[in-house]
Amino acid sequence: MTLWFVFALMTVAAIFAVLWPLSRSSSAQAGGSEAVVYKDQLAEIDRDVAAGLIGVSEAEAARVEIGRRLLAAADGKHDVPARANLGLRRGSAIVALVGLPIAAVTFYLALGSPRLGDFPLASRTRTADAGQPIDNMVAQVEAHLEKNPTDGRGWTVLAPVLARLGRYDDAVRAYRNSIQHAGDSAERRSDLGEVLVGSAGGVVSAEAKAEFERAVAQNADEPKANYFLGLAAEQDGRPSDAAAIWRGMLAKAPADARWRPLLQAALARVGVSAAPALSNDAMAAAKDMNEDDRGAMIRGMVNRLATRLKQNGDDVEGWLRLVRAYLVMGERDKAASALVEARQAVAGDTERLRQLNEGLKKLGLDW
Repeated sequence: MTLWFVFALMTVAAIFAVLWPLSRSSSAQAGGSEAVVYKDQLAEIDRDVAAGLIGVSEAEAARVEIGRRLLAAADGKHDVPARANLGLRRGSAIVALVGLPIAAVTFYLALGSPRLGDFPLASRTRTADAGQPIDNMVAQVEAHLEKNPTDGRGWTVLAPVLARLGRYDDAVRAYRNSIQHAGDSAERRSDLGEVLVGSAGGVVSAEAKAEFERAVAQNADEPKANYFLGLAAEQDGRPSDAAAIWRGMLAKAPADARWRPLLQAALARVGVSAAPALSNDAMAAAKDMNEDDRGAMIRGMVNRLATRLKQNGDDVEGWLRLVRAYLVMGERDKAASALVEARQAVAGDTERLRQLNEGLKKLGLDW
């Protein structure tokens, strides 16, 4: 209320400043100045008579004429302009007193925000700044979520940041709140399982495994959940089950999937080739073929593999399969050429080059 009272006083002061010049009588000033001129003329006639410059009769006639003009100026010949000026001043006063406040309120209600709360300086200084340390920003978001615990979007944004900072217990809580308030999904279940693995030091606990299974139940092809289910099998002493999961993922994975190298390294770790087995239909078809047709089918598969590797040379297991296939077909020259191409393709990646060389040793190739 104090602010509105101050605004009202300011408005009254502004209106007074506008009305003050209008309240002054310009017509009175004009009439008064004309009367002074006529009075000066009468006094000059008296001086001329005293000096003998004009006669008494002439002076009397001049006095009569000047007096007539003085009376006309005082009694009404200029009353109409004066009344017009008075009406203009009254109209201006009404506009200033009534029109200006109404116009101001109308514009404020249309363009302003009368229901917007205040924004104190203390709150403005706590606004997130991209240049400040990440810990300060996280603290601000956490403070916001303490006051607004049902903000699902806020929990969704905060959870992965906490995981990257290594605050796994807090990240677990954030992901659970995200699922509760922003909705359940395979991705959020997988992320929750991942931070549970992080909090357990890399061990896929029963709690984490349950989250991955929930994710796969919602989306059977969710890559993160499937990878960790394979890791759980490996940690349980079932490398063949782990390899089956990871090879199935590779078989469905696009050529540019960013997690292909991770699966290939995992398969190498359990000592299983990443080459996918033939489907049941392909095996049945090959069984019924004669030798020439079977050879043509195999050669077609090898050619398609070679073409794909020329387009995407990051697939280490694919290169090993190609080299092995050429050796099986007795085409050692093509195997040697494929080996050279493979090393050129992964020359810029130390880890892939190491995997390639280890795979070649397993094949008995030290070229």
